[in-house]
Amino acid sequence: MRFRATDLAVGVAVLLCLGAGVGCDRSTGGTAVRTSGAAPSTTSAAPTPSDPAEPVPGVETTLPDHIPPNAVVCFPRPPASGTMAVASVPDPVAPVITLPLPDGWSSSRGSGDVALTAPGPAGMSVRVTITPTDLEPGVAFLRYAADLRTRWPGVAVTVAAAQFCGYSSQLLSGTVAGPGGVQFADRITHVWTNVRSFLVVVHLEGPIGAPGFDAAKSTTMQQFAVVIP
Repeated sequence: MRFRATDLAVGVAVLLCLGAGVGCDRSTGGTAVRTSGAAPSTTSAAPTPSDPAEPVPGVETTLPDHIPPNAVVCFPRPPASGTMAVASVPDPVAPVITLPLPDGWSSSRGSGDVALTAPGPAGMSVRVTITPTDLEPGVAFLRYAADLRTRWPGVAVTVAAAQFCGYSSQLLSGTVAGPGGVQFADRITHVWTNVRSFLVVVHLEGPIGAPGFDAAKSTTMQQFAVVIP
C-alpha cells in the first residue's frame, strides 16, 4: 500500500506510540507526546434498534477548538492482536486514521472518499471511508443508517453508543437475510477539524456464517488513532 510522505510520518508516530502500549496527547509536527497509560474513557450502551424518534446514541458534546498542524488527537490502546494500517484520502484537510486489521489481512489505498480496502478470508472485507459532511453528528448518523436501509431493504440493524477521545461514535451491527445473506459491522465516527467535519466509517462485511467474522469484528471495530493535518 502506498502512502504520502505525511502519511508515513504520521504512521511512524502512531505505531511508536501504539507499540509502547500507552496513551498520547496532542502534538505538532507529527510527534507523539506520551501521557499516562490509562485508556481513554468510552461510553457505551446496550445495542438498541435505531429509531429516528429516539435520542441518537453515541453523540458527544464537543466544543470548538483550534487544532495545531499534524496534531495527534487520539491514541487508544492497541488491540491484543492484529496489525496497524494507515487510512487517508487526498483531501488535505481530512483526518488520517490508523486502525487495526486482523493478522494476515493485506490492505490497499482506495480512491476518492475510500481511504482503504482490505480483503480477508471467507469472503470478508473491510472498507474505510472518510467523507466530508456538513451535518451534525446525530443527523449524520441517522443519514448513514437510512442509507443502509436504502441499500439493503429489510436489513436488521442494532446500534450501540461508542464515543471515544471526545468524538461522537457508534457501533452498528446487522444482517441481510435471504440468498447470499450478508452480515456486517460498522464503526462510524464524526471527526471535526479546523476546516470542516468528516464522517469516518470502518465497514466490515462478510457472508452470514463466515468463519472468523466475530474475531475480525472484534479487531476492526476497535477505537482508532486520529491525526488532524
